[in-house]
Amino acid sequence: MHALVLIIVALLVFVLAYRFYGAFIAAKVLALDPNRPVPSEQYYDGRDYVPTNRWILFGHHFAAIAGAGPLIGPVLAAQFGYLPGFLWILIGAVVAGAVHDMVVLFASVRHGGQSLAEIARKQVSPVSYWLVLLAILFLIIIVLAGASISVVNALYQSPWGTFTVGMTIPIALFIGVYLRWLRPGKVAEATVLGVLLITLAVILGPVIQHSSLAPYFTLDKQTLSLLIPAYGFLAATLPVWLLLVPRDYLSTYMKIGVMVLLAAGVILVNPVLKMPAVTQFVAGGGPVIPGKVWPFMFITIACGALSGFHALVSSGTTPKMLKNERDILPIGYGAMLAEGFVAIMALIAATVLPTADYFAINSPPEVFAKLGMQVQDLPYLSQLVGENLAGRPGGAVSLAVGMADIFSRIGGLRHLMSYWYHFAIMFEALFILTLIDAGTRVGRYLVQELGGVIYPPLRNYGWWPGIIFTSGIFTFAWGYLLYTGTISTVWPLFGVSNQLLGGMALAIVTTMLLRSGKARYIWVTVIPMIFLLVTTVVAGYQNIVNNYLPKQNYLLAAISGIMLAMVGLIVIDSVRVWINLSRSKGEQA
Repeated sequence: MHALVLIIVALLVFVLAYRFYGAFIAAKVLALDPNRPVPSEQYYDGRDYVPTNRWILFGHHFAAIAGAGPLIGPVLAAQFGYLPGFLWILIGAVVAGAVHDMVVLFASVRHGGQSLAEIARKQVSPVSYWLVLLAILFLIIIVLAGASISVVNALYQSPWGTFTVGMTIPIALFIGVYLRWLRPGKVAEATVLGVLLITLAVILGPVIQHSSLAPYFTLDKQTLSLLIPAYGFLAATLPVWLLLVPRDYLSTYMKIGVMVLLAAGVILVNPVLKMPAVTQFVAGGGPVIPGKVWPFMFITIACGALSGFHALVSSGTTPKMLKNERDILPIGYGAMLAEGFVAIMALIAATVLPTADYFAINSPPEVFAKLGMQVQDLPYLSQLVGENLAGRPGGAVSLAVGMADIFSRIGGLRHLMSYWYHFAIMFEALFILTLIDAGTRVGRYLVQELGGVIYPPLRNYGWWPGIIFTSGIFTFAWGYLLYTGTISTVWPLFGVSNQLLGGMALAIVTTMLLRSGKARYIWVTVIPMIFLLVTTVVAGYQNIVNNYLPKQNYLLAAISGIMLAMVGLIVIDSVRVWINLSRSKGEQA
């Protein structure tokens, strides 16, 4: 199978889905009203509630939701072959992920830009509010600490990557000031300037690496583990227009630009997918993912098809900046389809590698030795890159190698393989860092909500002492896990927790649809909710029984059980409300 076929099919499916299914949801299910006041106008404060141009907000939203998931998940799921992952990304992104993001964004806009927990309080019950709040806080801490570890592992002892990624912060601050005070409203002008500056930072990366300045950007893991939470703290406290939005917006050009370049590279090179359509590991026993294709492929791909974490962005920063309800379609539905395309490209980059080379990179050496496979191009690729690539599991390295391999085949650029590899590693780090800034800010909102129960002024989003205090507490929580490294032992829990949150969010917004008189359309959210919850509960149970308990990891087993119980109670509470609403309407009839 040629990679070009997958790209063409994916583009056709996503374009048609946006044009017809997305438009149907916008017009019929949600009945978006372009004349209705939005929270950014009603509660404007110049800090969190700020009307924002739809394309700048699209950039922020896409950068915030497109973290490590769409890059790493599909690469790991390639263990089962390219076909299962490809089909799930296409179907899942269209009928589950994009629907989830769009409907949650709509619900938050109609609730004054409030969080998913507050929506649950008003639509379901106070009990669900507390359960949702605790589940979300737990998930964000795990996501941010785990994602930050990926950034640390990608950037430590790498002056090129550290310089380029680090420079995006002062560039974003400059663009924020430029648009706010120097040249207000000149979005196109600021965009060109910002993209040129980021491009310059990319070009200067290898220059820095081979200059006398390299030691200043050659940082160890401990230092990076302190600097990254410091950045998250700043992103959570500073006004959105100053750092968060311009950085995410400009990073989106890098993200989408690289994906477009990768797609162009695939078109020019038209590589053959060397991974079989389906491997023998669909039945389990694989070296990368221990379980069977169902349910573990769906949990592994996660954000590339559907992510509960997206609900935090769709009910966090984005609804507070939306300028018009009609923008919900391109931002909520469109950004998820863009992320699905990123996931497709990541899958292609992994599966163009020889099968044995893919498993040699993503398996510990002792595990790979038992597979009876012989590496093909890996020694040559390691020589070109300048690093030993074998036995480096986790997905990031194999993705970078696959991307670099495609780029280096264009026009005889093979001698630049090392450049492309380090560029891809930097690109992955940039993806993840934009998740950290938005996630930390959303976490700050939730801590303010929670702390406001004890001390009401904390719920005032304009009160600086409260902002600094809650940002500090939340940043310390995930920063401590990052610094100690203990989060790496619970990372498998993220997949289950993330999907459980997605199912929970769909249950909550289904309740809102019912209360809004849209009962005939609830199949839009109920079908993906049922599939997601069944799949995730099975995966969670198998994780506990087959993974955690045999290894005597009772803490993770207990946490998994608590998460399953909390989400189960939320869904039961939602169904209870559905039944009561149906009965009351039946009595009225």
